[in-house]
Amino acid sequence: MPLLNYTTQIEAAKTVGQIHGILSAHKARAILTNYDDNGQIESLSFEITTPSGSAHIRLPVDPEAVLRVMMRSGSRVPRHLITKPQAVRVAWRIVKDWVEAQMAILETEMVKMEQIFLPYIETPSGKTLFQIFEDRRMLTEGNTEEGKQE
Repeated sequence: MPLLNYTTQIEAAKTVGQIHGILSAHKARAILTNYDDNGQIESLSFEITTPSGSAHIRLPVDPEAVLRVMMRSGSRVPRHLITKPQAVRVAWRIVKDWVEAQMAILETEMVKMEQIFLPYIETPSGKTLFQIFEDRRMLTEGNTEEGKQE
């Protein structure tokens, strides 16, 4: 099966605007578009209100990973589509689809907003909860017998 959205021609900026709309419709308090040194959109940051106060969330995107997957796809993705600009477009479309799906679950009241975005919540150090989990897991694995947690 080919990569989701691999044929999209929708530019990243438009997709990011759509994600802004989705998040604001679901009560995001502030939304910030973060750019890299080359002027490419590298992530979205936004704030939500939780029962414990404000939570700052950073949604990353990794076009390089998408490009690697496209390159490994063989004939499933046409060669003319295996480019960095296309990978950027595809990566953001996938994030948009994911956010839309998460908001659909939120609307059923099966989950809370902070539950959906938990791995992406930023701590005061600027690291996300997932990054902290990953760092601590590696530390724990390095300090136990055979790399297993006790």
